[in-house]
Amino acid sequence: MFEFLSYFILRYRLYLLIAVALVTAFFAAQIPRLELSYDFTQVVPPEDPDMIFLQNFKDEFGEDGNILVIGMQDSSLYTPTNFRRYLYMSQEMQKVRGVQAVLSLPLLPRLERNDSLRSFEPKPIFTEVPDSQAQLDSLLQVALDQRIYSRQLINPANGATLMVLTVDMDVISSPDRQRLMDDILMVSGLFEENTGIKMHYAGVPFVRSVMSGKVQQELKLFLLLSVVVTAIILFAFFRSLKAVAFPMVVIIVMIIWSLGTLVLFGYKITLLTGLIPPIIVVIGIPNCIYLLNKYHQEFAKTGDQMKALSHIVRRIGFVTLITNFTTAIGFLVLMTTDIRVLKEFGIVAGLNILATFVVSLILIPAIFSYLPAPAPRHLKHLESRRLDRILTAFDVMVHRHRYRIMAFTAAVVAVSLAGLLQIRSNAYMVDDIPEKSDVKQDLAFFERNFGGVMPMEIVVDTGRPRGVMNLNTLRQVDSLQQFLALQKEFSPPVSLISFLKASRQAFYRGNPAFYELPTSRERAFLLPYLQNNPDAARLSTAFIDSTGQKMRLSLKVSDIGSLRMDSLISNVVQPQVNSLFPDSLGIDVAITGTTLLFIKGNQYLIQNLKSSLLIAIVIIAMIMALLFRNGRMILISLIPNMVPLIVTAGLMGFFGVPLKPSTALIFSIAFGISVDDSIHFLAKYRQELINQRFFVAKAISVSLRETGSSMIYTSIVLFFGFVIFAFSEFGGTVALGMLTSTTLLLAMFTNLLLLPALLLAFDSGKYERDEMALIEHYDEFYVETEDEEIDVKQLKVDDDADNDQTSGK
Repeated sequence: MFEFLSYFILRYRLYLLIAVALVTAFFAAQIPRLELSYDFTQVVPPEDPDMIFLQNFKDEFGEDGNILVIGMQDSSLYTPTNFRRYLYMSQEMQKVRGVQAVLSLPLLPRLERNDSLRSFEPKPIFTEVPDSQAQLDSLLQVALDQRIYSRQLINPANGATLMVLTVDMDVISSPDRQRLMDDILMVSGLFEENTGIKMHYAGVPFVRSVMSGKVQQELKLFLLLSVVVTAIILFAFFRSLKAVAFPMVVIIVMIIWSLGTLVLFGYKITLLTGLIPPIIVVIGIPNCIYLLNKYHQEFAKTGDQMKALSHIVRRIGFVTLITNFTTAIGFLVLMTTDIRVLKEFGIVAGLNILATFVVSLILIPAIFSYLPAPAPRHLKHLESRRLDRILTAFDVMVHRHRYRIMAFTAAVVAVSLAGLLQIRSNAYMVDDIPEKSDVKQDLAFFERNFGGVMPMEIVVDTGRPRGVMNLNTLRQVDSLQQFLALQKEFSPPVSLISFLKASRQAFYRGNPAFYELPTSRERAFLLPYLQNNPDAARLSTAFIDSTGQKMRLSLKVSDIGSLRMDSLISNVVQPQVNSLFPDSLGIDVAITGTTLLFIKGNQYLIQNLKSSLLIAIVIIAMIMALLFRNGRMILISLIPNMVPLIVTAGLMGFFGVPLKPSTALIFSIAFGISVDDSIHFLAKYRQELINQRFFVAKAISVSLRETGSSMIYTSIVLFFGFVIFAFSEFGGTVALGMLTSTTLLLAMFTNLLLLPALLLAFDSGKYERDEMALIEHYDEFYVETEDEEIDVKQLKVDDDADNDQTSGK
């Protein structure tokens, strides 16, 4: 097959180059339609019971993740001049397109009792900002007396305050979100510039906006870094500009194809799919290295350029196909998950890795056939003394110390297993943001002063219409609210209870001492005031369902991580709920919200990634079985690639790196990539067994020297290619890069040392006829006389004909 393919590629290379150019132009035309995804949390499947409950909650009560908060803490805010500027900023925020409502200290309303209308009317506390400090202080005291806002808008202990913006979710979920954020930051920035008061920002819309902006920046950064790094490494290896420029052509083509594929499949750029182009660069370059290295080896042997180019397709084409397929498997297994973002990442990455094989197998022989033959200086890397010394050292170690290598590996694995047992799964809402970033620092400000800003909701279902107005139920809910307010991780909840207490305070002329639930006697004369309240309908929609059966408690929580959150809910909140609402009452209390679903989504991701790793191992083991048809060889091939995964997991445990989506993702990817070296080595080893008359030691030495250089080259490219992700501002991307590069570096050593040591120790080199490997039936297994099967002269004549035809045009 690959004998014919080598002939076909070189015979019709001009047409193939044109075909690749046309396909690339088609994909390039799709790129302007590429869109950025603004949803970074939708990982829990829509059929999940908790997700269904949250969606029903949003249908009944509205969104819980559309709040953006701006906070500040400065005594100079409470001077007439700066407070007037704060009022102006609040009014300007109301004018920003996409901002639905603004609540801040200068716009703060209070309920006033109107006896003539027998109703409560919201009246602004600050109709205007007085010029006198004494008058301002008096009004500020009135605001502090409104207990409903305590630790919601104002921290009475230190004067910290915040502005709450309710934003349109349709805008937040569209490209217009950046314009909205820019407008908000412009208004607040003017205030900060004029007053010198530092502003703090938080809320799910703000965090998502920051993440989407950084995804765009990092896509460009990593593309540039990956191209520059791989180009430098290629030049260092081959000392030839041609060996740099034309593999870069392959890579540029594949970048265009990968971005175009996203558009064709209707996918958008997410935190994961944004990594595909640089990953394609990193993974595509090893193909070029193997092909170029083989081209130079064959040219050094034969001195015939066309014969050398035909040999690279014949002799490593099948092995390169298998290695690309196993690498793609590491990504394609993500299709088995139920998570959309993982499926999209796996499909696009996997398909483009396979496409990279096709493009590199066409372009490298085709392009280099039009170029002059390699000069002697271009072949010097084949005789690198430094590389030769390294491979010689490896060869000596394998032959003389194979049992020590295996014993050392076993000891490292044993220690690593102890570390693996210490791994804990923990994720945060803003896990990917650096600790020293403004976002993390601002989040800490809100957690210190207001208990956090991440949304959490509690739904009390009384089981009967108008059950929420039952006085006993209200008292039990009030007890729950007071308990939650005492927890430092929570902000005080806001609910119907809060409004009823504020109404009672208003009835008693704003006296804060009366901020309590109405008694049964007070309900009789408060009820007409509540019924005539113009805000009653809005309140009932926000905190009570249409039947009066369900009540909503809305609170904010600190970003304490999934482990502490699980413990807090299971060991603190839920026991209190069970105590206040025993089963005998028939009242159901459920905890929901974007924060809890995000944490569940991370746990769900990790479980799916574990499953995908197992599937990848099974599929690759089956491929090994088809290739080598020997159980011992399957085991020998898998061990060197499992060891790096175990060691990496052990390092995670010892250094306290939690298992989260970004760290769990590396295992299936790294396994799919690292097994490539095993396949290259074992294919050469099985070939050399035949050439060396089944003398295992000699076959291993030859294989180590012929494939070792390419294995080292590609491992270096992969290491530095993934290390560039350490420059990311996202913690998850940093972890992905560092852990993957570490795993692949370890895999290089296990495949160069442990794999041949295992072969020396456990492979006799003799096989039964029915154990003949599938790989031995392909063109990589040849004798020198078979080279005459391809008529190289005809290739040259046809080339001349092509040139004549071109000149005739």
